[in-house]
Amino acid sequence: MTLDPGYLAYPRRGPGYDHDLYDWSEIRDRAPVRWPEERPVAVWPCIAAEYFPLTPSDTPFRAPGHMQTAFPDYRHYTARDYGNRVGIWRLLDAFEARGLRCSVAMNVAVAERYPALLEAVLAGGHEVVAHSTDMNGTIDGSLSADAEDTIIGETRLRWEKLGVTPKGWHSIARSQSFRTPDLLLRHGFDWTCDWVNDDLPWRFRNGLVNLPLNHELSDRQILNAAQASAASYAEQIGDAADWLAREGAGWGGRVLAMALTPYIIGLPYRIDAFEALLDRLLAGGQCWFATGGEILEAWTGQG
Repeated sequence: MTLDPGYLAYPRRGPGYDHDLYDWSEIRDRAPVRWPEERPVAVWPCIAAEYFPLTPSDTPFRAPGHMQTAFPDYRHYTARDYGNRVGIWRLLDAFEARGLRCSVAMNVAVAERYPALLEAVLAGGHEVVAHSTDMNGTIDGSLSADAEDTIIGETRLRWEKLGVTPKGWHSIARSQSFRTPDLLLRHGFDWTCDWVNDDLPWRFRNGLVNLPLNHELSDRQILNAAQASAASYAEQIGDAADWLAREGAGWGGRVLAMALTPYIIGLPYRIDAFEALLDRLLAGGQCWFATGGEILEAWTGQG
């Protein structure tokens, strides 16, 4: 049986990628990046503050962490709610005790339902990153252009009604369509963190910037998916920082993204290991803790 010649004539095939959203680039071919105080590693803690409706929409897909059993799924609903009632406050306390700031990728529904939480985030000098409407506000290529535009536009409008203007966007499940970068720019966003293919920021062809929020180093992946202990999680993140610091000394600065889920890492038997991890990273003298916006400001100023 012969292969149809058209099988190999993929219209988007090109150097590096099968799309034209951004150019392929090897990290060692770029000009070295220098972070403040000549620290080789920019540590970016990003907390996910999420609201899971009792009924998943499943359109276009069910978000990771969503309800799983027969309606009403109070077991998972209340476990997720623990993150906003208890877990996130432990994380904010840990950062405040050390004089650190972080980013909070927040569903706008969280800010509307729990105004005290938004107030605490802003009062602590932390950065709000728009994280869609709620955990039913998922995006992928199967959505119509109008449906996707509505999700992003509604998120922007509802934040503005709260007096907050996030510059960064984080999609649920890091999922986008080919239209998403253009729609984000149209609605006033400067950057996203959904594409996880690097240890430094990079720019789409349309000008939008991506700050990779690594998934493999997230608490969800290490603690839930891999079923590692909190001590192992802390060791892995600390080891990653050490490795990036060695690379940073030779090739230029790197970013260590810490994706944090309050109902996972904020549990009482895990928070001690997390606080010990923060102390390890601070004690080494290699890490500059920053919000996503601060990292991008430092990076943009060099390129």
